[in-house]
Amino acid sequence: MARPIIIDTDPSPDDAVAFLMALGSPDELDLLAITTVGGNAPLVLTTKNALKALELVGRPETPVYAGAAGPLCRNLETAEYVHGENGFEGFDLPEPKLKPAAGFAPDAIVDLVMARPERAVTMCCLAPLTNLALALAREPRLAARLERIVLMGGAFSEGGNVSPCAEYNIYVDPEAARRVFACGAPIVMIPLDCTHQALTAKARLARLRAVGKPHMEAFFHLLTANKRFDEAKYGTDGGPLHDPTVVAYLLRPELFGGRDVSVEISCDEMTRGMTIVDWWGVTGRPVNAKVLRAIDAEGYFDIVIERLSRAARG
Repeated sequence: MARPIIIDTDPSPDDAVAFLMALGSPDELDLLAITTVGGNAPLVLTTKNALKALELVGRPETPVYAGAAGPLCRNLETAEYVHGENGFEGFDLPEPKLKPAAGFAPDAIVDLVMARPERAVTMCCLAPLTNLALALAREPRLAARLERIVLMGGAFSEGGNVSPCAEYNIYVDPEAARRVFACGAPIVMIPLDCTHQALTAKARLARLRAVGKPHMEAFFHLLTANKRFDEAKYGTDGGPLHDPTVVAYLLRPELFGGRDVSVEISCDEMTRGMTIVDWWGVTGRPVNAKVLRAIDAEGYFDIVIERLSRAARG
């Protein structure tokens, strides 16, 4: 039976690859909904980008719920300098005809999870964790009902990408991240230490394009444009394909390696958004997350290309 999942996201091209992979894996994953949050771009644009991607592959049946426009108690810091003014630079997709589903994303998360058996639904988080934090605040029983939370976020020895010690998703709303990591649900954290090993690379994008389907051509251009910032920053061939690691982990966990550890979230200004990973267990604090630090990059891109290619209907 396919695993029910909810994908919480602030769509740039990485995010869209992730939820389209899920749609291309119907035997393993049942995508109940996409929930959007202000992050890489303002909420109105992240929601629109999710709808554009669904229209591109002819998947209008997947509901998209708009959620929090900004963090719990801070101003939103977007990342247009990476993803372009609309968060989806690189290929001119038309304005979507699809509309968001009625309702507020955190409420939809609660309703979808609580309507199913205990430990049935997996939350897949690709963005600041505001929506999930709000859902946990509304329904205290939610954490115990989740099968697990798998999130792309944080950094350990790799260092941060928006500060010396913080990764963007956690940095934007550290108070929400602290609430999520303390909620008691099983958590898998995929940090920059892992995703920075999985570079798009020209040869990998050429394989993606060679599939020959219209949506694969679109994502060839979207990912090429999206990774220019990282190529210039790091001097690499391509940039990290961050968010699809979450879906790839659900499909092929053997591609990843890590360990169960304690993770604390810093909300202090100097270290805002730092994920303090007790890799060696020196604090004696309870384990609250599996942190992944290893990835089979070739196997990862194999599953990305395969499942993304299956996303389009018809």
